[in-house]
Amino acid sequence: MTHLFRLKLLALAISSTLITACGDAETNIVEKDPIETPDDGHDHGDDHDHGDDHAIDSMGRLAVLAANSNEANIFDLDDNSLLESFTLTHDSNSLNVSPSYRYAVIANRNQDYLGFIDSGLWREDHGDHLHDYKQSPAFSDYELTTGSRPTHIVKHDGQMAVFYDGNADAGTAASVEVLTDNDIANKTATLAGIQYDINMHGVAEPRGEHLIATLRRDDSESTSNAKVLPDQVGVYHLHDGEYELEQTFELTCPDLHGAAQNHDYVAFGCGDGVLIAHQHDDEYHAEKIVNIDALGDTRIGTLYGHEGNESFIAIASGVFVSINPSEAEMEVLEWQLDEGASAVSYSFSGSGEHFLVLDSLGFLNVLEAHEHDGHMHWELAGKVDITEEDVTTMPEGMSFSMTVSQNSEFAYVADPIAQHVLKVHIEDLEIEGDLELAFAPSAITWLGIAEQSEEHNHEH
Repeated sequence: MTHLFRLKLLALAISSTLITACGDAETNIVEKDPIETPDDGHDHGDDHDHGDDHAIDSMGRLAVLAANSNEANIFDLDDNSLLESFTLTHDSNSLNVSPSYRYAVIANRNQDYLGFIDSGLWREDHGDHLHDYKQSPAFSDYELTTGSRPTHIVKHDGQMAVFYDGNADAGTAASVEVLTDNDIANKTATLAGIQYDINMHGVAEPRGEHLIATLRRDDSESTSNAKVLPDQVGVYHLHDGEYELEQTFELTCPDLHGAAQNHDYVAFGCGDGVLIAHQHDDEYHAEKIVNIDALGDTRIGTLYGHEGNESFIAIASGVFVSINPSEAEMEVLEWQLDEGASAVSYSFSGSGEHFLVLDSLGFLNVLEAHEHDGHMHWELAGKVDITEEDVTTMPEGMSFSMTVSQNSEFAYVADPIAQHVLKVHIEDLEIEGDLELAFAPSAITWLGIAEQSEEHNHEH
């Protein structure tokens, strides 16, 4: 049964124990020196458990972009205090997060720019133990400015691939750069990547020593209707700091747009279905799951995957479908958006057990997978009404936005009308906190120390 939860603002104010931000960065900075490994002259062998000694218990931090200024704000989610505000280099930025969730990634496609804000929370692997650090946020002076039109930023298993579309009018070609949080911290001057000889609106999926990336053929050969969209996929292998093309799939993927991966598969959205790549030893095999009749002439242009979930969620012109790569199956979800609603944000939960769809009417729709007759089916677990405002008063060009925690079952939903961020418990379908803002938020992302399960540690 679908449950609808509306939490009145009065009840929220009474029940909430969180401290709201006062908006003064100078008086709210929580500054702590890094936790150093003790050097006491003793041998701390592998039989000694360092986990509790070097672990930091924190809900994480939240990066929030202000809509009417080029400002980024970092909040502490443990007490909702404003830690720091930063003036950004350019206007009209997009917000992402680094592959290990330490840095907020500030991207500006029109200015060929990527910048990074250090959240001050991160984890290092010291061999015999994991070591957590907590410092004040800081704006890194490390920038990526050599690529043309950074567009698709994809993260997987500690790596991030930035796909630069290039610009036909300026005569610049597409390219890819692959980096890690360590590259950002160490300010790596030269990153491994791909340099194409033509522009394209493509995407690349990093996967260990491989990079599964799009290929644009000559317009006379391409099966894409929009020739700027690629129609082939290649497998690149990292050798001596450079990616070399080792394999090109014979199967075409016309009008390719959207990609995702999970533990075993990489998926690409095509005009006629979904291209699925699966690694076997040192080679990848590809197959096509063709579009089902229910999609008609629409194409899948958006895909989401998660390490902890076997299926992909795909969207084709507002229609939600699930992709089961192991069974080569595609089915339309029984749940679809309410009439008059459109999706404004999507995300798997941190654990991968739920898929979240935030819609334009102010509802957070929470889906979960159930096994039935040996097959996994996605169903609506419930929906949370995240606003008491009149959604028709949404500022022009803005929308609700969402991010999910990577160390707890919480989602954070930003409301530009009410100018606050709500903390929503995904499993309980309840609002449990309210972070008041002094501005309309245009984008948010969670930062911090992600929880890692044993399933996450694997080799490709």
